[in-house]
Amino acid sequence: MTDDPVLLQDDPAPGVRRLTLNRPAKRNALSNQLRGALFAALEAADTDPDVRVIIIRGAGTCFSSGYDLAGVGPLPFHTAGNQAQWARHVVEGCFRMWDLAKPIIAQVHGWCLAGGSELAFACDLVYVAEDAQVGYPAVRTMSPPDNQFYPWLMGMRAGMELMLTGDSISGIEAVRLQFANRAFPRDRLETEVLAMATRIAKVDPELAQLNKRLVHRQMEAMGLRAGLRAGTELHGLGWHTGASRAYMGKMREGVKQALDVRDAEFGDYGTGAKN
Repeated sequence: MTDDPVLLQDDPAPGVRRLTLNRPAKRNALSNQLRGALFAALEAADTDPDVRVIIIRGAGTCFSSGYDLAGVGPLPFHTAGNQAQWARHVVEGCFRMWDLAKPIIAQVHGWCLAGGSELAFACDLVYVAEDAQVGYPAVRTMSPPDNQFYPWLMGMRAGMELMLTGDSISGIEAVRLQFANRAFPRDRLETEVLAMATRIAKVDPELAQLNKRLVHRQMEAMGLRAGLRAGTELHGLGWHTGASRAYMGKMREGVKQALDVRDAEFGDYGTGAKN
């Protein structure tokens, strides 16, 4: 066990609050403890008059490898129960971030997988390292995504390909497919993100809040909020498939072995992957 905090916080420039996912040994897997700390820190920043923009990044080799499959503990906030409870909890967490007043930037390097990609989606801007890897490997054996945003950002064809293969895309491809705003060499990513955050912080916060919401309102008018909520039911159905039940049986025998078996035929991901 470690006593290190799961979330770090600093203010690298005037008006900029930076939150760092701090589970590098677990590739910043999103445990309920980490998610709870993140939501609390985001809400605190949103009410802090000295903060105008927020950055989320990951410590170590990646942004986040996804949800902590071995994690336990209470959910960060209540979501009514049933088979689709987890997916609805994830989607409501996304909209908690969307509905904050202040812009949130995801600074993505290395793996940005499954729940990690959902966290990045919930941010208002996404800047990636050119060699980052974004994907949702769980669709191969477990279930559809909790938060089914891929078609909304990438369109039907690209979203369909990723959902049918579970493959990942590079940071450069993520920009081309509109998952991310811009890609930079990894050694320049932090500097470029901080420069953008500083630029955004120059805008009056009341106007920035309205400008953020006008973009979201247009997406919601096209049905995004209703679509993501409806998609949670498909996630719930996924757990009743034979493939999902068999895979979860393997997970109970060992997470590492199950992940390696899942990805062996594809030659990617797995617990031995490096990025």
